[in-house]
Amino acid sequence: MKWPAPAWLFGLLLSLAVASHAETTSKAVDPLCADAELWSGKLITDICWSCLFPIRAAGASLGGGNVPSIATDQKFCFCTDPLGVPQLGMTVGLWNPARLIEVVRNPWCSPALGGHTFSASKVRLIATTGKADFDASEMAFFNYHYFAFPLTILLDLFWDDRCNADGYRDFDLLYVSELDPTWNSDLLAFFTSPETALFANPAAIAACVADAAAAATGNPLDALFWCAGAWGHMYPLSGISPTSYGTDPRISSLLATRATAALHRRGLAWKTSGNDALCGGLIYPFIPKSQYRLSMFYPVAETESNHAIGETTFTWGAGRTFPGPGEDHLYILWRWQDCCVGL
Repeated sequence: MKWPAPAWLFGLLLSLAVASHAETTSKAVDPLCADAELWSGKLITDICWSCLFPIRAAGASLGGGNVPSIATDQKFCFCTDPLGVPQLGMTVGLWNPARLIEVVRNPWCSPALGGHTFSASKVRLIATTGKADFDASEMAFFNYHYFAFPLTILLDLFWDDRCNADGYRDFDLLYVSELDPTWNSDLLAFFTSPETALFANPAAIAACVADAAAAATGNPLDALFWCAGAWGHMYPLSGISPTSYGTDPRISSLLATRATAALHRRGLAWKTSGNDALCGGLIYPFIPKSQYRLSMFYPVAETESNHAIGETTFTWGAGRTFPGPGEDHLYILWRWQDCCVGL
């Protein structure tokens, strides 16, 4: 004879099932680490697709847009195959989303990965710490995470061996500043880039005015690689901004550019534009600023245009931040790619 189960047992089983479902479906919200919702519909709606243009093929341009001064002027090219046999090709050039840089206040926080915090030590400094010994002025400090973000390959829009200089085909975490002792120490950063001493003078700083004017037209001066236009001085290659004046877009853009410059300086970033990069790109020790453009993805996306390195925030930065979670920033780093496509 089977006895009916008591009502309290059914209630207990039901409550356990509901609790288990809530535990597996809910996401703990960290108020100190925002979710940029990168892997959602925003991957389509919050991307500046018109920024892919112009696309150049054999010297002819499709679509309007900015072509960097460093781009190749050739129409046809020769590259050798794996056997060393020269092959005729035509030049192709376009803007490619190549990297994703998140600039965050709290160590190990990753808005690009759903607002999760890496399981690691939080001994590093937190952003915007005050420095009373510097005449009560403030110092801004942010950490950054550097991702490979070959969006056109991820979405199967465009891919060619010679048009993928660094070989990345997936979303990958390449660099974290929390593990880099030079990022929160100007002194240690000096030893990895001793040329800082050459630009710590009024003449070198005054030259950045010309770079700021050129960047406002979308054409930063590559020769002045120690300048970041209207954003400030490129050196030292650390995460400390001398003062916190200005807007968060300016400060975070400057630090994202410094991060890219530091990776170039250490032989970890590629020059992908110009005649010498047609057959695969090359390691380049100083940042070619005109090769890059930035567009903000979070907190307020730039969907109609991107901006040059050093371009004043008066033209693009208004309304791009808000208090609280909007103080972490994600930037898509667009890179001009020149390559030789075989005929």
